Amino acid sequence: MPSQGALFGGPDREVPKPARPDELEVLITVKAAPNPSAKAGETVCVAGLGLSRGRTEARWIRLYPINFRFLEQDQKFKKYDIIRVRATPATGDSRVESWQPDMSTMVVIDHLDPWKRRRALLDPTTVDTMCELNRQNQQASAAPSLGLVPVRELIDLRITDHAGWTPEEQAKIDAYVNQMDLFDDSDKSPLQAPRLEGHYRWKCYDPQCKSHDQSIIDWEFVALQRRLGNSTEAAVRAALKERFVDMMFKPPRTPAFFVGNQAKRHPLCVRLW
Repeated sequence: MPSQGALFGGPDREVPKPARPDELEVLITVKAAPNPSAKAGETVCVAGLGLSRGRTEARWIRLYPINFRFLEQDQKFKKYDIIRVRATPATGDSRVESWQPDMSTMVVIDHLDPWKRRRALLDPTTVDTMCELNRQNQQASAAPSLGLVPVRELIDLRITDHAGWTPEEQAKIDAYVNQMDLFDDSDKSPLQAPRLEGHYRWKCYDPQCKSHDQSIIDWEFVALQRRLGNSTEAAVRAALKERFVDMMFKPPRTPAFFVGNQAKRHPLCVRLW
């Protein structure tokens, strides 16, 4: 596998992000579950491979915030769509991959199917180990905050009750609901917390790896629960296990995890997406 320096840019990472907007082309690989927002009701963070013109290598890109609920129908991109959007380097965010998109400029320009087309772009970006990526994040604020890491062994998927929104998150929801305009017919329903949350415990290919325990913040983990809203908790847990263990790790598949950290946790342990 390529070295960490080659994967995440080496000397290129020392070049500051331009202060002006740029037009990006991004292969969407990750859509995180929505989080409460006081202004927009909810916001979504997405990530993927930037395929901007003039670069010889793909680079990881994080786009935030996106109010996915209020996008026009032709803008509601899917995973493995390629989008074009104008974006500005995110202010107040030291993570070099972070950009703030102007969603009024966003268009979907392609979709990558089947997996052979996707892997041609993704395989060269895989990180050697999660252990090394964590070490880098613990040592330097400019360390990579996104990556694709092969899984050597899945130990378990732990599914637990979601604790509900924190007081800070609930305050954002309340602030949004209180902005309701009688003449605004847009969907102002408050974002509901999911019933369950999940953590993978797994090992990467570092010979000394003792295991990683990381949360799943993927859109699909929450969306599946919402689709099964009238089902029993036991049925929802079984469906999550079938989708995120039985299907994802079914031989001869060789899964890898998209990983990324949250801004407030940087440079702590990279979070699982």
